[in-house]
Amino acid sequence: MMSLKNPIILLAALFLLLVLVATSFFTVTESQQAIVTRLGEPVRIINAYDESEVYGRTGAGINMKIPFLEDVVYIDKRVQDLNMQPQTVLSTDQLRVVVDAFARFRITDPLRMYQAVGTEARAADELGQILTSRLRNELGRQTFAALLSPERADLMQQIQSAISSSAANYGAEIVDVRIKRADLPTGQPLESAFTRMRTAREQEARRIRAEGDREARVVRAEADAEAARIYAESFGRDEGFYEFYRAMQAYDEAFKDGNASMVLSSDNEFLEQFQGNVRR
Repeated sequence: MMSLKNPIILLAALFLLLVLVATSFFTVTESQQAIVTRLGEPVRIINAYDESEVYGRTGAGINMKIPFLEDVVYIDKRVQDLNMQPQTVLSTDQLRVVVDAFARFRITDPLRMYQAVGTEARAADELGQILTSRLRNELGRQTFAALLSPERADLMQQIQSAISSSAANYGAEIVDVRIKRADLPTGQPLESAFTRMRTAREQEARRIRAEGDREARVVRAEADAEAARIYAESFGRDEGFYEFYRAMQAYDEAFKDGNASMVLSSDNEFLEQFQGNVRR
């Protein structure tokens, strides 16, 4: 009994009690998930991600664990950014394109993530390698113009879908994949690329013009043939009307500038329509 009155023993007992209390309780915020491990083995998960969870009814708050035997691994519950280093990709039109992309992900299965890689940092590294590989493969199948067009959004959706299954192996969900920039390297490669692109566009323009000219000739030939057929039918039905129509065309062509002068005899064949001399 006398030993309990010793101040040193009381202070030591009080200190031990405070340590036990401090190591027995831990706090999990709304933005965190927690894995409680016992001698390195996970035993329970607190505040795990759940799409259907109701606000205010999560496992966040003060929790207990066995001191010295159990540890807590905290995992972010929020959407996180996954920035990538710029990658050089060879497009299908043989252009070297520098692509700067990023992704956003969240840990949806903390237990699988912990068992697969152990920490969030290692999970992000693994996801970055997967995303880089998939991005290089998919972008290498596209032309440079496609990377600058609205089709890029569909391409990013395809990449996101492709890596979702791989991300699930690390307990993660890919929320979004985006290209921030897609540029040609500066210097001589850029000038050479512009020259090739200009040459390709000029060749395409010449091809389109040639096709347009060919189609125009076909249309003109068909129109002339149809006009000839109509003229022939008109001539066969009413010779006088046909001669009148052709004479009107000749008059229109001769006097269309408004300044033409002609000296002809009154009985000239060219003027017979003005005189009402229509042959029957």
